[in-house]
Amino acid sequence: MFNEDDARRRDAADPGHRDLFHIPPATGGDHPDVAYFAGNSLGLQPKATRAELLDDLDDWARLGVEGHLEAGRPWLPYHELLTDTAARLVGALPSEAVVMNSLTVNLHLLMVSFYRPAGDRTRIVIEDSAFPSDSYAVRSQAAFHGLDPDRTVVRLQPRPGEDTLRTEDVVDYLRTEGDRVALVLLGGVNYLTGELLDIPTITEAGRAAGAIVGWDLAHAAGNVPLRLHDWGVDFAAWCSYKYLNSGPGALAGAYVHERHHGDPTLARFEGWWSTEPATRFEMTPVSRPPASADAWQISNPPIFAMGPVRTSLQIFDKVGMPALRERSERLTGYLEQLLDEFVAGRPVRVVTPRDPARRGCQLSLRIGGGSGATGGGAHALTARLRHEHGVIADAREPDIVRLAPVPLYSTYHDCWRAARALAATLPTEGGDDV
Repeated sequence: MFNEDDARRRDAADPGHRDLFHIPPATGGDHPDVAYFAGNSLGLQPKATRAELLDDLDDWARLGVEGHLEAGRPWLPYHELLTDTAARLVGALPSEAVVMNSLTVNLHLLMVSFYRPAGDRTRIVIEDSAFPSDSYAVRSQAAFHGLDPDRTVVRLQPRPGEDTLRTEDVVDYLRTEGDRVALVLLGGVNYLTGELLDIPTITEAGRAAGAIVGWDLAHAAGNVPLRLHDWGVDFAAWCSYKYLNSGPGALAGAYVHERHHGDPTLARFEGWWSTEPATRFEMTPVSRPPASADAWQISNPPIFAMGPVRTSLQIFDKVGMPALRERSERLTGYLEQLLDEFVAGRPVRVVTPRDPARRGCQLSLRIGGGSGATGGGAHALTARLRHEHGVIADAREPDIVRLAPVPLYSTYHDCWRAARALAATLPTEGGDDV
């Protein structure tokens, strides 16, 4: 059933939008292009990015400083070109979203406002397998407030023998310990396991406990449908170089629910772009922050970094997250079926939830065996997949290999290639390579 012809037929019936992207050439295997499964680490380049970025560069060459007002896309209000599309992507009102800085910088700026420990309510709740930068960020915030990070930061763990968090366990913790929690800051989709957390249920439980609830959406934005405003999320931040395909180190996004706009009790760092645009060039010493997420901006936007984000957001706006989510479930489900068939009897186990509602477009594989193809760890295995089979996957040591069939540009044939490559590379349970 799961042969190459079947994969080709599926691609003909469900082609996606691969033609909009540059696909890197393969350096190994029998195919000219790679089967790319690392979009959860760095997305591929849209073909439109180069030309549109060159347009902005040409305006600089042609106009100099006058480009602030006279460029084809004037620089002074440039960030506003991204606001509506970014807001639609995460289910926010336009006033609630802004593109700025990098992910962890945005988290720190938001925690300046929203992590306000007082009395016994000091704890910050994260998941034990949070991305390291989130762990560093919350520990440093606790220390900044004079608190002991080891006592302040609570790391929620799966049940013994399980790989992912259960929603009921998170809710139960917030119900029983919530009066000591100042901030809940979890990853919408866990970077390691690919688990999609129940954002609305956890948000409701955290807010009912009297805590502020924020989300790191690095692996959720552009991957799963989001409705941040309707779910009542207090704040969120995300990067745009993974599923949003805006280039390495691309500008990130931030969200602040409208109920916090204009709140004079919120501490907030400010800079030139934190003030009302209409009065910015009055050059007054006191800012007049707008009642929107723009108030959390500090510096004027880097135009040449904003261009690729704008280009990518336009793709998402045109295709739409509902259609992408539907194709994501088909592709990821197909890859899961292939793995069930092709790597049965080999030292590999999918740790991502099998329920499509509890995951995005990522399957994380825990590789075992300790010898043969797995002896050098996860990176050694992904190196073999790339150089011998033209399959690019992502490794997290010591034993996790992540495969992300991105619905915009991945194909069913890519999935077939990945499963076949793993079958050819991994030893059987008896220890013999195949």
